[in-house]
Amino acid sequence: MSGDDRALSPAARRLYAYAVERHAFGAAEATTVLGARAAAAITELAAAQLLQRAPDGGEDRWSAVPPRAAAARATAPLALRVRRAHDEMERVREQMEALVPLYEAGAAAREASGSGRLELVTDLVAVRTLIAELAASCEQELLTSQPGGARPAEALEEAIGRDEALLARGVRMRTLYQHTARYSRPTAAYVERVTALGAQVRTLGDGPLRMLVFDQHTGLLAVPDSPGAALVVREPNIVHFMTAVFERSWLQAEPFPVTVGPDQARSISEELRQTIVLLLSEGLEDKAIARRLGMSERTCQRHIAEIMRAAGARSRFQAGFLTARTLAPHDHAGTRPRPVRTN
Repeated sequence: MSGDDRALSPAARRLYAYAVERHAFGAAEATTVLGARAAAAITELAAAQLLQRAPDGGEDRWSAVPPRAAAARATAPLALRVRRAHDEMERVREQMEALVPLYEAGAAAREASGSGRLELVTDLVAVRTLIAELAASCEQELLTSQPGGARPAEALEEAIGRDEALLARGVRMRTLYQHTARYSRPTAAYVERVTALGAQVRTLGDGPLRMLVFDQHTGLLAVPDSPGAALVVREPNIVHFMTAVFERSWLQAEPFPVTVGPDQARSISEELRQTIVLLLSEGLEDKAIARRLGMSERTCQRHIAEIMRAAGARSRFQAGFLTARTLAPHDHAGTRPRPVRTN
């Protein structure tokens, strides 16, 4: 219910002012003042605890209740529910706190044995909670790789507060997207906010894995065919490998501009086209190519049709084979070699 819905109607306000000036009034008097609106105004004021039955006045006699007294009456049930909810929160918190020593002892034993260095978390809420905890304790750098093109607006809303808090603490933050994310307004708006605070964001056509690495100590990897799951990695050698994969992709990537000009759009489109050609020559289907490049299947099919038409090919594989032979040498990721970046 909005604030406008809770406000008293003009008729109710007029009747309340009338009631305050009198010890009590009857329904007939209210009708004289308001006409047909009187009954509804009385009902409205009584529901708001601003009118009460006049002592010894019968059912048709009313008297005004001071606003603060009315507020106390109206909020009493809410206050009771709040107190009960608070008591329940405290009970649950104490119950869970009692388990902390047991958990810490078990975690220490698990860490000592090495069995806790890989952990599969399948519940999405648990994954989000874990990310929030790791972000809160992150001290040096967060590496994020988010393939799939444009990110959902709700995911960006959830991330922005956490990421701004990280950057405000002086934590370095680098993020990789795919080129297709550049054409998403919510993603571009998010990038503009975090880069203004010092974050670095780049994009590339193909290749990034979905992962997060906190302080080169703990990593999270996406689990194939399980969108809400994550593999938590604490094994130093695997975390080092994840970091190395990120750094290699980072060197091949280009800065994310918050606005995409015609020249940049043509450059990105050409790189996507070349990547599609290479994936076609490898025999990948439309759906797999679209998923790899973070675009819709329909958009991918449009690109493929244009490539086939330009190459004069009769099949997708033939288009990939013929066109790939005409391209300049590429690295394994399907992009032109770029000079090493130092930032």
